[in-house]
Amino acid sequence: MTAFSRARGMSGRALVCRICAFLLGVMMFAVSAQGQKININYPNRSGSNWPLFIAKEGGYYQKYGLDVNLVFGIHPAGIAMLVSGEGQMVNSSLEQLMQAASRDGSMVLMCSSLNKGMFALMANKNIATIGDLKGKRIAIGQLGDAPFGYLSALLGKNGIKPRDVQWIPVGTDVSGRVAALQSGRADATLLTAPAYFKVEEAGYRMLANLADHDDIFAATACLFRKRTLQADPLLPEKILKAQSEAVKRFYEDKAFAVAAFLAYDKTAQPAEVARVYDLYARSQSFERVPYVLATAVKSVLDQQSDPNVATQMKAYDWKQVIDNRIVGKLAQEGFFEQLFGAGIRDELERKSKLAFR
Repeated sequence: MTAFSRARGMSGRALVCRICAFLLGVMMFAVSAQGQKININYPNRSGSNWPLFIAKEGGYYQKYGLDVNLVFGIHPAGIAMLVSGEGQMVNSSLEQLMQAASRDGSMVLMCSSLNKGMFALMANKNIATIGDLKGKRIAIGQLGDAPFGYLSALLGKNGIKPRDVQWIPVGTDVSGRVAALQSGRADATLLTAPAYFKVEEAGYRMLANLADHDDIFAATACLFRKRTLQADPLLPEKILKAQSEAVKRFYEDKAFAVAAFLAYDKTAQPAEVARVYDLYARSQSFERVPYVLATAVKSVLDQQSDPNVATQMKAYDWKQVIDNRIVGKLAQEGFFEQLFGAGIRDELERKSKLAFR
């Protein structure tokens, strides 16, 4: 009996059901072939998001069945995306994400690929030391953002309290802070590489670099909404695996890493990005075993400039919103050893002891 003959023998309702089932199968196959569509927010065009750029451009997200759209938007745009369901993950500073996660407990931090950033405190050439910034204007994206936290900690080490300076919120990323400094709207600001290269070449003075301050963590983390993970428990594992492969590619393929960065920062020059790459590679900045570290969490709590916020954050039970189990699961299953080789074993053991529990 032919398919046409069988169809003729069916009732109208049965035929419709069979056709719907066939079309649904076709649609599911198409979705599977294309990959699961998700949106990941990144708040700045800097080296801190390099693993995301490589995971996208290198096809590692796709390898794990994900069709990822990387969406740029400064904080708190990423949080808004998670709350609305428009986004599935945010990669941003640990400090900002801890504050967001602690508000109602509906979000969770799952991994951290970076603990030390390349930030330079740049100032007008007539300002010689950090101590000279008292009473001066300092550009930030907005009050409470990551540069604000790092700056507060850096100023505090030099006896300057947040209220001792005038904060100039510019509402944009690093490009806005550069413009504020160069236009004279601000006397100083904290800039990422490669942005601070040009500013330094233009005659502005570098007062400090966070890379020289081990007690100030410039950590990043991945934030998810718990409701998203309840609907798709395997999502963070897929993302973590893809980004771990991207970290491996970063250390092995400078040319590709530079090209991937340039795909997301059209204003950067290849030579500048290559210089940034050397800084990150030399310091082994990206974590091969991306636990959220207990020392990084403590650093965030210690560097809070607002006494009320500091009290609230130190009283919070962070075990409710920081979850290292996925990284631990992959470590036990041998994923990192398979990816990076047997030489990773000592690092696995060391980082496991340092992980937030």
